[in-house]
Amino acid sequence: MRTVPLVAPRKLELVEQKMPDGPRPGEVLVKLKAVGLCGSDLHWWNEGNIHGTPAQYPQILGHEPVGEVVETGPGVHGIHPGDRVSIEPSLTCGHCEYCLSGRHNLCPSSRFMGGPQAAGFLQDYRVVPAHNCDPIPAGLTWHQATLMEPVAVWVHIFELAPVHMHQTVAVLGCGSIGLLGIAMAKAAGARCILACDKSPHRLEMARKMGANVALEAGKGDFLDAVMQTTRGHGADLVYDAAGAPETINLGIQCAKSGGRFVLIGIPEPLNFEVDLHLAMAKELHLQMIKRSNHKGRAAGALLASGQIPSSIITHLLPLSAAQHGFDLLHQRADGVGKLIFDMDL
Repeated sequence: MRTVPLVAPRKLELVEQKMPDGPRPGEVLVKLKAVGLCGSDLHWWNEGNIHGTPAQYPQILGHEPVGEVVETGPGVHGIHPGDRVSIEPSLTCGHCEYCLSGRHNLCPSSRFMGGPQAAGFLQDYRVVPAHNCDPIPAGLTWHQATLMEPVAVWVHIFELAPVHMHQTVAVLGCGSIGLLGIAMAKAAGARCILACDKSPHRLEMARKMGANVALEAGKGDFLDAVMQTTRGHGADLVYDAAGAPETINLGIQCAKSGGRFVLIGIPEPLNFEVDLHLAMAKELHLQMIKRSNHKGRAAGALLASGQIPSSIITHLLPLSAAQHGFDLLHQRADGVGKLIFDMDL
């Protein structure tokens, strides 16, 4: 079968490997049909680390997979060959205090498929625990279903920091996560959504997803726009989907006193200055986010309802073009929004 490991910084190779062993009890063998490319994949590819944890070459990336079950192991119930599934990428123990309380993403023994500890999904087949599989609603195509994992991230975000009716929301960074957040905020009834990004084509996509105001980052007028819109109060909620030091501090400036600042994007530098004095003066609620916390079923239902547009999908590439796809997304070229690797191309 084909695999595309990351073998060095910014270098992917198409490699033939033997089929995986299994499935063992409680596991299923899945034939991958499509895998979405995420910004965190780019961190491994470009910087060679996340949160200071180095990549381990060769490392197979990709954690937004969908596929068809082709074989089930002993003891698997409710999943059958031929079923279409989205796969939760976190391998968790299921019995620690965090798993038992429904906070699987905080499991201390968690291994993330696509990180150094467990292979991801840029390959033709993968054996996974059956309980990591979520059914794909009948109305979704393979390509649309790849959005289940990133939308699941937003379902988890809304558990911790939801948008309420008539609130003002600022979204910093309009990659796929930011764009999905705009759609989620609109569906939740936000009064006004303001967004910023460095790429003009992403700002146009932000408007199509529901942003009332979309401005180029770095021009110095986004804070002014937030304050003018809110009569000087600031945004009720700020979602930072970029994670850059400048957007984190801009987000703190944009938030109203007593408001919420939510960090979703992964900061590239390990150490940088954050204006905590301003955050304290405003008594802000600072919320960090870690992954999706097994919310794939809810995400699938949202996508099937039509409330979250799949129009952010702009590019489909074969697995053999993985290197080109990573280059394209890194450079934000060719109007790229969400890029998906289609295993049948």
